[in-house]
Amino acid sequence: MLPAPSAPGRLPPEIRLSTNRNAGLPFILVTLVLDTLGIGVVIPVLPKLVGSFYDGDIGAASHTFGAFVALYSAMQFLFAPVLGGLSDRYGRRPVLLGSLLGAAVNYLLTALAPTLGFLVVGRIIAGITGASFSAAGAYIADITPPAKRAQSFGLMGAAFGAGFILGPALGGALGGINLRLPFYFSAALNFLNFLYGWFVLPESHAREHRRAFSLARANPFASLRSLGRHRIVFGLMGTIVCGYLAQMILQATWALFTEARFGWTPRDIGLSLGAVGLCGVLVQGGLIRAIIPRLGERRTLLLGLLLNIGGFLGFAFAAHGWMFYALLVPFALGGISGPAVQALISREVGPDEQGELQGALASLNSLTSIGGALIGTRLFERFGPPGAVPYFPGAPFLAAAGANLIGLLLAVRLFAIMRREAPVDPAK
Repeated sequence: MLPAPSAPGRLPPEIRLSTNRNAGLPFILVTLVLDTLGIGVVIPVLPKLVGSFYDGDIGAASHTFGAFVALYSAMQFLFAPVLGGLSDRYGRRPVLLGSLLGAAVNYLLTALAPTLGFLVVGRIIAGITGASFSAAGAYIADITPPAKRAQSFGLMGAAFGAGFILGPALGGALGGINLRLPFYFSAALNFLNFLYGWFVLPESHAREHRRAFSLARANPFASLRSLGRHRIVFGLMGTIVCGYLAQMILQATWALFTEARFGWTPRDIGLSLGAVGLCGVLVQGGLIRAIIPRLGERRTLLLGLLLNIGGFLGFAFAAHGWMFYALLVPFALGGISGPAVQALISREVGPDEQGELQGALASLNSLTSIGGALIGTRLFERFGPPGAVPYFPGAPFLAAAGANLIGLLLAVRLFAIMRREAPVDPAK
């Protein structure tokens, strides 16, 4: 059927919608860069800011900082499905803009905090507004055809990597001038992005695809159960959880391992993390576009998991610092698995459920982040100190490799069952 004629001088509705949607992609990527940059800026200075309230008592400051990390993850776990559900009901634009404004308030409150109580409030707001990743992921699914979603989710990964490169470097430089300056800087960036979005960000979620908001569905446990309604999503949940666990083990123990094993300074650690982010940008922002069309999403996922396993095993047994840099190549290439699995599961969900799906995944990520950090740090505490018997500081990375191996086996089993039931679509 031909589209209905449009009024003179106006584009047909479907063309106007496509044009507006495409205009929003750069904004979403900038927003993700700023979100990740804000997190990165905090890494080198927030522990010192917390310590400034304890007059140099490192033990008390470390305990409080650990509680702040857990509080942030808990807020993301609780509110990611809420924001995802709200974006399914009211659209992605108001949720994204509200999150940016909330992030600006959080950073300003932290910069001005006269007591620890203000920092607690700031961490709560940061966790809630950081859950906007669910609305951003739904926006990407809205504006991208299913066959192209892996490439778009790859751009999301590249945006995370860019923020991860810039954030710690900026935080360290600005924090050297004044401990609270990085928070003022992040507040200004988020507020400027809010103003930019207010004037240029189009809505991506069509009104006919919206559905009523339900607190029952927005409950994080209910949203996780809802994943079971979709066979492929449910089948890949084990692989996704294993991947989240492995990544959080890496993040929690990278600095501990490299300092203990190679004697790296904070500067060395910062440079290595910047290299990780740069490799991630190159792989997920560019290489993924060449790999997915040739291999399909299923094969790309399996290849990425194999590369991740190899990278983690290499980290576990690395004897010299230069080996870590050499291993970044296969490890970064393993990043192709993330966009592939995102694309696979987003195909299984209708346009009225993309926000709920992304919210459930964000909650799952937050929940496994807590477990992964505990597993990684406990393994290092047990096997990493010089007097440990046996002494094996690479134990956390070995555990991360094992987690990815389990995820790989689960994915292979699922795809084998699906292949017996139906031929493989070359696009997948």
